Parts: sequence; C-alpha cells; structure tokens
Amino acid sequence: MDGQLRRGLLEVCVLAAMRRGDSYGYRLIKDISPYIDISESTLYPILRRLEGAQLVTVYSMAHNGRLRKYYRITEAGRARIASFLEEWQDVLRAYRFIQEGDGSDEQGNIPDKTD
Repeated sequence: MDGQLRRGLLEVCVLAAMRRGDSYGYRLIKDISPYIDISESTLYPILRRLEGAQLVTVYSMAHNGRLRKYYRITEAGRARIASFLEEWQDVLRAYRFIQEGDGSDEQGNIPDKTD
C-alpha cells in the first residue's frame, strides 16, 4: 500500500478508535490491529501529529502506580473522520474504475460524482 495512503488511513483509524471513548497506546493498538497493521513505533508519531493538529487532547492518569497517557478525540477530530468518509467516496469511484475498466455501465453511461 502506498505510504501516504497508509498514513492517512492509520490516522483516521486511530481517531475512529477514540470515538468509543478515551484510550491509551496499547489499547489503541489492540483495537486497530485487527483491521490494519500498526505498531508502537507507528502509533506514537501519529498520536503526536494528531495532538499537534488539535484532533486529540492528551491527559495523564495514575494506573497501577504509574502515569498513563490517555488520548481523547476532539470535535475537530470527529470532523476529520467525517471529511475522510466523504473523500473516501472519490477513492471508491477510482477503485471501481481501475478494477472494472472505464467505469461505464452496460449502456456506456459513466456515473457522475454524485452517485
């Protein structure tokens, strides 16, 4: 998979995992890894980028005598997911075109962008 596409997918997957509630690194990896491979060395730079873009906020809480960082999705993060889902429709149209040929139906009609 293209590196930029993968990076974008991973960022949105991380945000999507936080829609269920605040989370921490290990939990995020467990939640996301059934869908796309992700490691700690990939996750933490993503979390820093998301925090820098104000798509998540970070706070620490004691857990078993240690401080654990928790991440919370912001409204801007939720808006990023919605934007991604809208953009993804364009990707799906391109995918169908690549997979099926010119994308036209049996009558030669090519679907417009609103389909």
